[in-house]
Amino acid sequence: MSQNQFIVYLIRHPVGIKVISSTVPGEFNLFQNYPNPFNPVTKIRFDIAQHTPYPLSRGEYITLKIYDILGKEIATLVNEKLNPGTYEVTFDASNLTSGIYFYQLKSGDFISTKKLILLK
Repeated sequence: MSQNQFIVYLIRHPVGIKVISSTVPGEFNLFQNYPNPFNPVTKIRFDIAQHTPYPLSRGEYITLKIYDILGKEIATLVNEKLNPGTYEVTFDASNLTSGIYFYQLKSGDFISTKKLILLK
């Protein structure tokens, strides 16, 4: 190896997604955002269960999206495979107007939707 070569290790952590616990939950769960109502930042927590027995599991493909009152997609907060565990995502709505919005977690057959309120 010459003097100008480097070895780079990439440690990948999804931007904006915080792992709260790696304990494997028994079921999928989407929690109410906190605080709610909020201005302009809130946190959304969710549990990802394991469908495929360990060690075959390669994670679950997850989407977490925000919709306005008319059902128009506003933002995608998560769109990737995640290992089983408990996660938290921060949603910054500073560019949105006050109102009622919905957030939806999907993974396979699991779909859960909750309401959040933005008050400015």
